[in-house]
Amino acid sequence: MPKAEFGTPKYLSNRMKSKGLQKLKFYCQACEKQCRDENGFKCHMMSESHQRQMLLVAQNPGKFISSYTEEFKRNFIRLLSRSHGTKRVLANRVYMDYIAQRDHVHMNATKWNTLSEFCKEMGRAGIFRVDETERGLHIAWVDNSPKTLAKQAAIQKMERAAKDDEEREKELLEEQVQKASKIAEEKGLELERKATELKREGEQPIKLNLFMKPTTRTESPLSSHNGTKMMLGGFKRRKVM
Repeated sequence: MPKAEFGTPKYLSNRMKSKGLQKLKFYCQACEKQCRDENGFKCHMMSESHQRQMLLVAQNPGKFISSYTEEFKRNFIRLLSRSHGTKRVLANRVYMDYIAQRDHVHMNATKWNTLSEFCKEMGRAGIFRVDETERGLHIAWVDNSPKTLAKQAAIQKMERAAKDDEEREKELLEEQVQKASKIAEEKGLELERKATELKREGEQPIKLNLFMKPTTRTESPLSSHNGTKMMLGGFKRRKVM
């Protein structure tokens, strides 16, 4: 059956039908051709172009599988790093975004049979961080680019410098505390030397002697002057009599 000419209604109808995702089982990875239905896929399998391509693949199948494997890996990692960065995300979610691209490499053309097998191998290689939960397999991209590694090294250097400064400050503080404690101990010993203690000789009771000094009466000048006046007054009275 001849192909529809460009610009004809049949051609436009075929183009509209070819838009969007088609079934995986109707896709030929060797020829990179997507068929719309089973009949179209059978026709493609019997075509001369497909037969020639399959002869080339049969000559060196490992080469083609290796090429598709590397392309799938490269495109998947690029999508994960650009869309999600280093965030943790469901592996199936990333895969659905990947197969939404019409020109993507199908997994059945690679060496991996399942998505879990691919993710676990990337985890062993240190490209992904992989953990499995009840919801499914989660992955996170590990950024090993030179720029990121240099940035991480600078951050670690700053953290080590800050830690060294903190340790030095701690050592200085401990040294000051030790010096202060030593000075306090020395002062305490001096006070103990100066202090006097009450000592007892044997078991004899302690005796206290209390002495009171005798007090002497002193006449004030005013009282002696009054006494003199009284004596003179008595003498004058005798003389008059």
